[in-house]
Amino acid sequence: LALSACGSWWGGVQMGPPDPILGVTEAFKRDTNPKKMNLGVGAYRDDQGKPFVLSCVRKAEALIAAKQLDKEYLPISGLGEFNKACAQLALGDNNEVLKSGRSITVQTISGTGSLRIGANFLSRFHGGPRDVYLPKPSWGNHTPIFRDAGLQLKAYRYYDPSTCGFDFKGALEDISKIPEQSVILLHACAHNPTGVDPRPDQWKEIGDIVKKRNLLVFFDMAYQGFASGDIDRDAWAVRHFIEQGHNILLSQSFAKNMGLYGERVGGFTVVCKDADEAKRVESQLKILIRPIYSNPPMNGARIATTILNTPELRSVWLDEVHGMANRIIKMREQLVAGLKKEGSSHNWQHVIDQIGMFCFTGLKPEQVERLIKEFSVYMTKDGRISMAGVSSGNVGYLAKSIHEVTK
Repeated sequence: LALSACGSWWGGVQMGPPDPILGVTEAFKRDTNPKKMNLGVGAYRDDQGKPFVLSCVRKAEALIAAKQLDKEYLPISGLGEFNKACAQLALGDNNEVLKSGRSITVQTISGTGSLRIGANFLSRFHGGPRDVYLPKPSWGNHTPIFRDAGLQLKAYRYYDPSTCGFDFKGALEDISKIPEQSVILLHACAHNPTGVDPRPDQWKEIGDIVKKRNLLVFFDMAYQGFASGDIDRDAWAVRHFIEQGHNILLSQSFAKNMGLYGERVGGFTVVCKDADEAKRVESQLKILIRPIYSNPPMNGARIATTILNTPELRSVWLDEVHGMANRIIKMREQLVAGLKKEGSSHNWQHVIDQIGMFCFTGLKPEQVERLIKEFSVYMTKDGRISMAGVSSGNVGYLAKSIHEVTK
């Protein structure tokens, strides 16, 4: 950037493109249509379309407030009790990895922070190729997170547009050609943006090929419990890979499954060869974290820990996360029923088959544009909709609108 004594230091800075999802929200806010729908944002809404705070979160907050705890800094690696509970939730209480002490978990600034700490760790210490293989498509933020840490992005086939489902054959073919010791990123459950997940038998085959190729697995698990409503079922792939001897990296987020979006609660776990290696990895993670944010925020970690470690609250949470997942499944079914009722001749089975917060509708960009302009139904250009923004009050309007642009 050129600078002059009398000019501006930042005259050469160009206007950056708007965030595609936040751009959808801004356009939605400007729209005056009373029937408008915002299906862009990845945050859960209740059946009235309102933000939803879990009752177990309110109860945990009351318990924490009653203790009148201090506001001192947390350690660099975060709240110790949280890290332990976070790892147990992902790996299962009796996992050999936890018993042997050969894994390390640090508290992070939600899932994004976890991925970035992981990316920085890979950038500094991974001796293999500097390529990270993402599913095509993947969450939009994955690319800048890894790229800004100095890594290169490549892709393997994942989504099949012709079936709106999993391209299992293409994925296996591509993964079998990834150079040895490369990093492969896998969505543990509720793949974002497609909502398409491998079945357990498919996960087994993926795991076998990954092992054969000697790839380093980085799991992103942002939706444990939120996909099927069952925390153990949603963690199946992660646990299976560890059982098969993969020493994985794992990102976790509590934004969706506890509704703690703005509290920024997450964890980053590294499964190591032994306890000694885990200690060394922990020491280096602290060195990476210190100059970025020194230590993570306390409040959300206390809430999550209180819920996970208080049997009564944990039980309420499991019911609530099951309820959120079920509402989304129900909305998928109602949307497909509505499309049939409108007389749609298309096969919409993929809407029901997909899982989690998002649905890859298969809508083309010009159809999306019509939905926005003519019906005030807002979504990203790729046709991804957040099922959390659909309610029993507006699902009929959504079905009618989609039918109008696809008939």
